Order: sequence, then structure tokens, then C-alpha cells
Amino acid sequence: MNPRQLVFTALLGFALLFAGARIHAARDIVSLDLCSDWMLLKFADPSQVRAYSPLLYKYQADWVPDGLPVHDGSLEHILQLDAGLLISGEYNAILLRKRLQQLGGNVEVLSLPTTLDGIHRYQAEFLELIDASPNSAAADWDRTYAPRHESLLLLGPNGIGTGADTLENDLLRKAGWDNYIEASGYVSLRMERIVADPPDAIYSSAPLSNSLANLFVRHPAIRSLMPENEAPRGEDWRWECPGPWSLELIQELASWKGS
Repeated sequence: MNPRQLVFTALLGFALLFAGARIHAARDIVSLDLCSDWMLLKFADPSQVRAYSPLLYKYQADWVPDGLPVHDGSLEHILQLDAGLLISGEYNAILLRKRLQQLGGNVEVLSLPTTLDGIHRYQAEFLELIDASPNSAAADWDRTYAPRHESLLLLGPNGIGTGADTLENDLLRKAGWDNYIEASGYVSLRMERIVADPPDAIYSSAPLSNSLANLFVRHPAIRSLMPENEAPRGEDWRWECPGPWSLELIQELASWKGS
């Protein structure tokens, strides 16, 4: 065998080894956090996933079926699964994933998007990671909505409002609303200011419990600014993690009357 044939044979061997490792990684996936769970459920073939995180059923969304395999979050259990690929968000399972990396685990950490444009990049990275077709993520992200010239207050627990430079702000502005809060980030609201200068609409998770976190939105002064016939939404899982379902939120906000 001449030198050229030896080089070709070696390169072919490396290519086959890499392809085999990629197939193993793409078919033996273990998730370490809830957002990765949901992305796998949306885009991966069930046969690719060896186990989802224990958060999948702790915070079960209404569309998640029962009976899916989950690990208990322990290092020992995850090692027993012999995962080809472990996926985690950047803020989750930090100590666990570091230990898994030290032990030779193939851990991929995805940065969660903080802008609407970032969802496209995040989704593309995720699809490439699990060797899925980009066609499975097709969505009408380029659709435009007419400006409403009305202000919307996104009101969260404990009287926290969502301002500019956030993903939520991108969603409501894409839907045609103006953000009631002009400041950046997440802002502690003053009830007196809202009553004196109210927004055109308030979008909030319905206060279904008497927890302290809901005291602000349950206050009569705030409730008087919300439509009486507003349907209770409860805790909406789509706000928890960015993903393809963010498009549904945009469409809902665009069609929402608010008053």
C-alpha cells in the first residue's frame, strides 16, 4: 500500500469513527433541564432520547404525555444511562454537568436566547445538535402585525413588570403593542403610578391562588384595569422557555383584545 493509499485509509477511518460517534450522540440523548426537555419533545424522534430531566413532570405542561423516561438527577443514575449526548441550558445543572464533563461525558451547553432573533439561532443550533432536519422547525416568523398604538403591561408575580431589552418585550412589540414600561429589564411596579397613568391593557397570569406572589395583581385597583370577562390563563408554560411556541405567544398577543 503506497503512502497516498495509507493516508486515504486513515482519513476514511476517522470519518467513519466520527460518523459513528455522531450517530451514537444523536440517538442516546439525556436532558439535564426543562427547556431542553421541551425542545427534545418538539424536535427529536422519541427513539433518540434515553431520558428527560426530573423537571419534566415536576413542572408538567399540559401537552407533555405521561410515561416518558426520566432520570432522577443524580450523577450515578445519569452515568448508568451511558448517554452519547447530554444537553443543558447555561444556567442549569452547573455542578452536575461539570462533573459529567470531568468524567468524559459529551455535555453540550446551550445559551438561551434573550431576543426574538436569538430564538432562530438557538433553534438552528439545537436541530444541528440532535441531527434533525431544519424543515421540522419551519414557522412563520417573518409574519408582520399591524401596530396597535396601544400600551401593554406584562405583569408578573410580586408586582414585577417586564420592560425593554428582554425577550418578552420583543414578543409583545412583534405582536404590534407598545411596552408600557420604558425602562430596561424587570421592574418593581408602583401601584400608584399604574392607577394614575394606566396602560391600555394588562396581560398577567390569572391569580388562581391566594399566594403572596399574587397579592399585587389581586388588588382591586389593578383588577379594575383588567377586563371583567378576561378568561383565566393560569401559569402559561410558554413564557418559561424560549422556543417555537414563542410564535404562538406572538399570535395570541396580536389577536388579544385586552379590554
